[in-house]
Amino acid sequence: MQTLYAMDTMEQGAVKPGTATSLLNEKLDQTCQIFTYLLYTIARVAQYAETDAQARASKHLPSAEDLSVNTKIAGNDFVFQVLGDKGFQVNLDTWKLRRFEDVELVRKLYNQLTDSEVYKNYIAVPSRDKASEKQIVEYIYKEVLDKSELFRQHMEDSFLHWGDDEEMMGILVGNYLSKPQLFNFLQLISHEKLEYARELLTTGINKKDYCLELIKPKLQNWDPERIAAVDMLLMEMGVCEFLYFPTIPTKVTINEYIDLAKAYSTPQSGQFVNGILDNILKDLQQANLVQKVDRTKK
Repeated sequence: MQTLYAMDTMEQGAVKPGTATSLLNEKLDQTCQIFTYLLYTIARVAQYAETDAQARASKHLPSAEDLSVNTKIAGNDFVFQVLGDKGFQVNLDTWKLRRFEDVELVRKLYNQLTDSEVYKNYIAVPSRDKASEKQIVEYIYKEVLDKSELFRQHMEDSFLHWGDDEEMMGILVGNYLSKPQLFNFLQLISHEKLEYARELLTTGINKKDYCLELIKPKLQNWDPERIAAVDMLLMEMGVCEFLYFPTIPTKVTINEYIDLAKAYSTPQSGQFVNGILDNILKDLQQANLVQKVDRTKK
């Protein structure tokens, strides 16, 4: 959607063969950057235990508490695994993500973590087990980072598309923690999904005029020029899925574009897009132009 919108707003001379695919790849790279940096921040918050222990032990007159800072979290199994992943390190280096680190923010996040009962219970047990190691990392992400206004502002300032990808990050972090050994940082998006994205992109561009022919008669008293550009774009994409993507159920298509309209357009857009797409779908089905297959039976 973002790529097609960018294409619509570009001057004609700026659009060259391969422009759309390049824009799409750029946006996918931005998603990978955000995810890599999120895990990097989780690791840095955990590692700060060692920084804190060293700083407190170096005081002129350290107290007994200063000399007994628990650094268990710094050796967390998941933190150790992500930092040792070659693909993760390649992403950090390729996109120079370390430059975004705010040490003072990491310190504040670490202090917030150590004040929690969950953390105190974690360090109270000297041994390690997979469940507790995973639980504390999930806690850092969900309860410390995700609920910190300072961190959210930091992400917004550092990554232009943080707002668009924020919800997806929770899913990616969860997927990583479930099976870190199978995770490929150099290909976060599966081949199947990547092919779908590219096919929808090229279909949206190539079939734009035909889709508009189907949409405009349904607008009735609406002036197409006054309809939100995002609404028109989402309806074009929806019609493309009806006609050219046989494995995507029509109900899934409509629901997805309703959600996108609500998230990216006007308050009335969800209902508007729903009504138009539903109307077009009925006509296409009557003309026997919608051919869907059951993916479970392929």
